[in-house]
Amino acid sequence: MNIQEAIDVFERWAKPSFAVEGDRIGLQIGDSSRKLTGILVTLDVTKDVVAEAVQCGANLIIAHHPFIFQPIKNVHTSTYRGGLLASLLANDLSVYVAHTNLDIVQGGVNDMMAEALGLINSQVLVSTKTEALHKLIVYTPETHSEAVHQAMGQAGAGSLGHYRDCAFSTKGIGMFRPDKEATPYLGKEGVLERVDEIRLEVVVEEGDIENVLTAARQVHPYEEMAYDLIRMDIPGKEYGLGRIGTLPAPMTLKSFADLVKKSFDVPFVRIIGNEDQPVERVAVLGGDGNKYVSAAQKQGADVFVTGDLYFHIAQDAMYEGLMLIDPGHHAEKIMKQGVVDVLRKKLPHVKMYASQLSSEPFKLG
Repeated sequence: MNIQEAIDVFERWAKPSFAVEGDRIGLQIGDSSRKLTGILVTLDVTKDVVAEAVQCGANLIIAHHPFIFQPIKNVHTSTYRGGLLASLLANDLSVYVAHTNLDIVQGGVNDMMAEALGLINSQVLVSTKTEALHKLIVYTPETHSEAVHQAMGQAGAGSLGHYRDCAFSTKGIGMFRPDKEATPYLGKEGVLERVDEIRLEVVVEEGDIENVLTAARQVHPYEEMAYDLIRMDIPGKEYGLGRIGTLPAPMTLKSFADLVKKSFDVPFVRIIGNEDQPVERVAVLGGDGNKYVSAAQKQGADVFVTGDLYFHIAQDAMYEGLMLIDPGHHAEKIMKQGVVDVLRKKLPHVKMYASQLSSEPFKLG
């Protein structure tokens, strides 16, 4: 497959539509038409990561943090970033960025972090969107109904809660009369054809509609696939940043801080609050969570785990009675192996690697 085909598979999971407005995601460097040789998943793109990609033979780098966030005004190869860009181009490497869409998607960064902490019944902390639901009804010859159903399911249709490939089918008679310009799978010019058909109904999230229709058309035998698309007046799945859930059993803030440090494999954490205080309800948000401290408090969290906390934000939260643990921004490195695990199921024949390099700039003095 080429690089774009791998990106398409990835985006059917971490949809670009999930990203918050203004985020810099997608292919930032490279030629997506090139043949894919392997994928390296990293938190940040650095010169060492470029060397790592070359060594393992991967020509697609999937990064969580955008390599290009502000518009590039010039490229001076004598600078670190200019030299890094030149190295990426010289080695024919493509860089694809999945940022807030990877934070938000089910099974993404924030779910990885919540799972690592052992949270139970975790839910979205800050809602960013509710995906509209549609009912897609496809009419297919009975002989092809299984293939069409399978193709739509693989493209994302028919997901209801913890169930996949949900559908409803009814039998009927399809009728059509080909004209002289038609090249029908069945029937003859000018003759009314009657075919045993299946009316196949599935629920589709709005962001999956085009992928599902494309998948159905690829296996549907007719020159013109008949279908209906009806927007449903019921709320779809909620998506958003961060997660909030409960620990299997209460523990002290100090013990929980040790758990955070171990679970995220970080050298230190910053603790705000009484270390002897019990905690049970936990909010977690990868990266910079300063804007979401009040959301954690409103959701009833005992403690909020997030990075890059500012002095006054932390101080105000302490006075309000919310405990905080800051494992640093680099705690998001959990996504490296997590994304590899997801993609290996979707692309089992592609060579895939989780970067073994650290981009943590801080050390304890």
